Amino acid sequence: MCAKIASLEHRALGLSSWYISCPVGRYSHFRVFLGKIGMAHARISANLPPDIDPTKAPIAFGARALPKLNEELQSPELLTQQRALMALCDLVHDPENVYQAVRIGFLDTLKTLVPHHDSTVRQKTTEVLSIMAMHNVGRQGLIDNGVISALGELLDDPVDICRKNTHQVFEMLAKLPEGAVGIVTAGLIPSLVLKLKTELDEIQELILDTLSNCLHVEASEALAADAIPILKEKLTHSSVAIISKAAWVLLAAGTHPEGKTAICEEVTPVLVSLLEDADPEVQASATGALMFATIKPQGRFSALHAGAIPHLLKLVAEETSRARLNAIKTLTMLAELPQGRQTLLDHIDTFQQCLNDPREAVQRAAETAISVIKWKPF
Repeated sequence: MCAKIASLEHRALGLSSWYISCPVGRYSHFRVFLGKIGMAHARISANLPPDIDPTKAPIAFGARALPKLNEELQSPELLTQQRALMALCDLVHDPENVYQAVRIGFLDTLKTLVPHHDSTVRQKTTEVLSIMAMHNVGRQGLIDNGVISALGELLDDPVDICRKNTHQVFEMLAKLPEGAVGIVTAGLIPSLVLKLKTELDEIQELILDTLSNCLHVEASEALAADAIPILKEKLTHSSVAIISKAAWVLLAAGTHPEGKTAICEEVTPVLVSLLEDADPEVQASATGALMFATIKPQGRFSALHAGAIPHLLKLVAEETSRARLNAIKTLTMLAELPQGRQTLLDHIDTFQQCLNDPREAVQRAAETAISVIKWKPF
């Protein structure tokens, strides 16, 4: 099977015999080849430069393996460091090895290699860290050992794959509350927001995922860095993934009072237009962001004037819509305006249908909406 893959790659990409013999070069190139077939845009390649010796360091037997590699990472010989990192990339896929690596102090060594002058060392170091971040013990180790601040130095790295690996680490760490706090505490939020203007689409997606978790913790730094105008621009991006993720970041920003105000003033009409998007993920994220925006009276008026009610009613009527719950809650907010209540009185049946939804949260939201719409002043 491997021989067939190698043959296919060799014919399709014209790879040299070095790439065919090297597992890292072979499979990463094959992924790029498949990406070119199925994707319209280029992907960041993890291939090493052709002048780099890909040979892995010999791995010592048993419990001596990781300590030996840790010693070789601290060697003054560049080739020794590169080979040790190649071997380490394989070992840290095993969570037991990740645990052992954290325990014997690997992270302190890896931190010293993050700003290394050699791009291959930086690439493989960040790759090791990104693999470790896939495991819970690795994420906790990275947080506890101050790796976040060290990686912050690579946001402007000239090598695309180094930056991608770095942002993969941030995205994984931000999934933990303490990781999100660590990124905020390290002062990286303004830089991450500004990188949305210049980074490759592939990296922008990672940044948006990171921000959506971090902004639940703290939004003031992002708002001060003009996050709302930048995210508004991303809502008109050609990539569905970026549109959806930008809307989720806006939703996170909307959980804070200052975020709600900024969204009301600048973004509500764009969010309303996204309710018609064909992608269910975009609809769901846009409806969620709109729900938080309409908590404020200004947001309700803005959504009403932007024609949100017909689009939201359509989402409520779709039993399989992921946005159904948030659409009901948003319409409940709009029903507090006299004009909104008057319009929705003609659509009580749509909400009554939701009482049969298998989700209890949808049933409760529909009951609340009906009571608000039918409310009359004494």
